[in-house]
Amino acid sequence: MSKTQQKQQKLLVSIYWDLQNIFLNHEQVNLFLAFIKSKGQIIDKKVYYNSLCLNQAYEKKNLQSFGFHCIDVPCILKNSADNQIKSDLIDDVNKEQSPNIVILVSGDGDFANSVSVLRQLGKKVVVIARKGNLKKQLKELADETFFVDDLCELLVNTNETQINAVDVCVNYNEALDLLIEAIKTASSQGKCPRFNQIDSLMRQSCQKYQGISSISTPDGKKFKSFSSFIDAAVKDGKVRRQNQELFLIEFNKLVA
Repeated sequence: MSKTQQKQQKLLVSIYWDLQNIFLNHEQVNLFLAFIKSKGQIIDKKVYYNSLCLNQAYEKKNLQSFGFHCIDVPCILKNSADNQIKSDLIDDVNKEQSPNIVILVSGDGDFANSVSVLRQLGKKVVVIARKGNLKKQLKELADETFFVDDLCELLVNTNETQINAVDVCVNYNEALDLLIEAIKTASSQGKCPRFNQIDSLMRQSCQKYQGISSISTPDGKKFKSFSSFIDAAVKDGKVRRQNQELFLIEFNKLVA
């Protein structure tokens, strides 16, 4: 185990999620938790919901199955959970087992002061929001900001950073063949061909492929991300991409 991995394992992470501000489906919750686990050891997972809102109340059982502590804040006012979250953010850092990293799942500017206080207390604050719904002040105060819209690519790129000194052993054309076969396999298995799923299938089908860092580009360099590899495949007419949906040119139909 590397020193970096040992250090990372010692970091304690707590999640504070405003369900009224950000809703995630089952697949997105899986991706979200996988990404957060790359930050350190999760010691607390809190999600705040309003039982007066039927869609939020319905999600309680589902989120509990992921191990979330669901905190009901029944109120007809907009952003009703904000005050409870702000209170818990400060209270929890004074507990015996205090997190090193605070994950705030909301783009609401009301949390700016709380984030500022947490950083003064030496806590790293990571804000996860939706694109177009992240207040400027909150973005400027947080140590890091990410978008739930990019969870698939975030997870793939995070996995790539954990690979140390991987030798290039798959050329670009071989990687294209692996990509096409992975999309076909995902389709035949009824799986959604998102980036992390395709990357995983490519690894399973070829031992030489160990992620983006193991692919040699036509000019002898390496791709910066899985997304840049997909863009190259699109440019070469091998696949078509619409947001996170992939099309195989030869089939001329959506694989999803």
